[in-house]
Amino acid sequence: MTTIPEFPSGTILGYPRIGRRRELKKAVEAFWSGATSADELEGTAAGLRSSTRERLASLGLGRTDSSIPESFSFYDQVLDAAVTVGAVPSRFASLVGADGRIDLAGYFTLARGEGDKLPLEMTKWFDSNYHYLVPEIGPETVFSLASDRIVREFEEARAAGFTTRPVIVGPITFLLLSKPSDEAPVGFQPLSRLDDLVPVYAELLGRLAAAGAEWVQLDEPGLVSESIDVPRAETLGALAATYATLGQLDRRPAIFVAAPYGSLDDALPVLAGTSVEAIGIDLVRGAVPASTPGLSTKVLVAGVVDGHNIWRGDLRNALTRAEALRELSPSVTIATSTSLLHVPHDVTDESSLGADLTSWLAFADQKVAQVAVLARGLFDGPAAIEPELAAAAAALESRQAAPGVRDGAVRVRTGALSAADFSRGDYVDRLAAQEEALGLPLLPTTTIGSFPQTGEIRRARAQLLKGSLTEAEYRALMQAEIARVVALQEEIGLDVLVHGEPERNDMVQYFAENLDGFAVTENGWVQSYGSRCTRPSILWGDVSRPRAITVDWSVYTQSLTTKPVKGMLTGPVTILAWSFVRDDQPLGETARQVALALRDEIGDLEAAGIGIVQVDEPALRELLPLKKEQQPDYLDWSVGSFRLATAGVADATQIHTHLCYSEFGVVIDAIANLDADVTSIEAARSRMEVVHDIEAGGFDHGIGPGVWDIHSPRVPSVTELTELLETALGSIPARQVWVNPDCGLKTRGYAETVDSLKNMLEATRIVRERIVAAVLA
Repeated sequence: MTTIPEFPSGTILGYPRIGRRRELKKAVEAFWSGATSADELEGTAAGLRSSTRERLASLGLGRTDSSIPESFSFYDQVLDAAVTVGAVPSRFASLVGADGRIDLAGYFTLARGEGDKLPLEMTKWFDSNYHYLVPEIGPETVFSLASDRIVREFEEARAAGFTTRPVIVGPITFLLLSKPSDEAPVGFQPLSRLDDLVPVYAELLGRLAAAGAEWVQLDEPGLVSESIDVPRAETLGALAATYATLGQLDRRPAIFVAAPYGSLDDALPVLAGTSVEAIGIDLVRGAVPASTPGLSTKVLVAGVVDGHNIWRGDLRNALTRAEALRELSPSVTIATSTSLLHVPHDVTDESSLGADLTSWLAFADQKVAQVAVLARGLFDGPAAIEPELAAAAAALESRQAAPGVRDGAVRVRTGALSAADFSRGDYVDRLAAQEEALGLPLLPTTTIGSFPQTGEIRRARAQLLKGSLTEAEYRALMQAEIARVVALQEEIGLDVLVHGEPERNDMVQYFAENLDGFAVTENGWVQSYGSRCTRPSILWGDVSRPRAITVDWSVYTQSLTTKPVKGMLTGPVTILAWSFVRDDQPLGETARQVALALRDEIGDLEAAGIGIVQVDEPALRELLPLKKEQQPDYLDWSVGSFRLATAGVADATQIHTHLCYSEFGVVIDAIANLDADVTSIEAARSRMEVVHDIEAGGFDHGIGPGVWDIHSPRVPSVTELTELLETALGSIPARQVWVNPDCGLKTRGYAETVDSLKNMLEATRIVRERIVAAVLA
């Protein structure tokens, strides 16, 4: 480039795209159901993009300075990148038109599957609760600029009077997060296709420059992670080559490389040595880096506003950290540390949190305003924003002194813990006691916990909140639903039953509403994946359990059947991971408080006659730090909190756990150290990849590798389920194996649930008979 455009004084890395009232979710699901057309969905999306740009401008970002990121997605930003560069797996070749493009219906088919075509695998986006779709790359993948949507959305903004900053996942991260395609040979690394992919990015940059884009944001969080299974030297070599090529293009926008979720470490000198114009420095997760050759010529984008949590924070300290970057470069600007897709839209939408708690919080809109304030302070001096700095400091002081933030009784209890509180008896003795108590068959069948949440269930919950339904009437309706679910499971032939969780709005929020130290929101929706949104609870104080939470429901369910019923709880790590957690003490300390509350609940379930208790930890892998030096401490307290919650039961009480939608190979030892009697784990969408890690790790407890991917609407056939179960048994002894879906059934409909469960039971029958025949032969 001959002339470098000025970078905005303040910006954000991305903004929530689901809409303030989940408008995108509703529009997408209406399109899936056939209730609206693709044109109508496109119209809704365009309206959301327009309202987002106007909102961000009203909060202090500029209309024509590239400070507003064009970061919209219909489903997922990694899927968007895959479609943009033409990375469509061969099984979906029929979705690609003669011009190489894929329409909106085809785009969603990649995400959700169709018929016998499995969707792209889904897993966690770094250490967040957002799920991305995993591209499949092989030697056969033909890269091309197959979609110009990113250009068209920039042009749409330009026509409305905005010069925005297009955002796309960068080529290094795209390939690091990809998996080998089905056609790829053993040992193939998607990163080996970099030389073929970079020209497509170059073409895209040229198209954006022609459209008038001044800056483009290439998201490269893969550069900060040490948990990706590619040698670091190869990653750094790829980084140098890629940005040397892109930086030398004659016609392109200025390049801003954003690398959130941690520090760049050894990638920073490499990036500083390229021709990119701006580099994002995450100063929430990372420290101010050392002086590095080349940085003095770059714009350093100081990520000092936490995009991953909802606390108002210490703005004076944030400004100080940003100012420290001026020792490295004269060009420093203010930004969020990550995209704001991880936080809700607006704290002013909340009417029931209370004035004190609200004053401690900053959702997306408040964080945009913080960026604007800090940008002014960075360029005009701290005195220019002293009233805002003082107000933030006063809110922080109020929070630290508020009743309930520290509870003496809770802290006395955690302080008295000893090693014995974290340990159960020998597994062999427990297994013998459980086999005698439960009398289960070979390959016992069960589900993960929830059954479909019907419209009637949701309406009843809404009527209870409005007061048009009494507590007694609501309880009667939920008991009727539980009875129906129990009867259905017995009819299908499941061995271990669940109550279906009709009374639960969410697997974390339900517990947050019943534990001290938590608050819940009304409109605090955050995208989890696709159209799936959650409302993370706010863990603001010391945690305790004032009364039993689940016991009555489990006891009622057990009264309806002679088969064993699982008590269902959410584990301490997942409650932390899927909440916005206090940032004023170590996570391990908070986890122990939650674990003790759950330990009390498990004790009450056991005393009430419930012989199996499942403590779900789907987020165990999710919170694993991206930096290896931080991982041992995390694994120590996360595993310890689970053991603290579950170690108080008798040998005959069977403890289950459940994990889903992450790459588990790196934490297989930690999974074993949980010491759960049975672990169910996501495996269907990845086609049982995890069983090889289980075999290699010598895992000897019960294991239920999921055979049905419940995040797709398709009904798996008996043949498919049988093959998956046989694959699992090829690596794991039959005496250990349980048969179950990948996850809970809350988001599915009853028709597909019944058909899929019947197929699962038929597959189990076939495999059981095969095993018996082999023994008798």
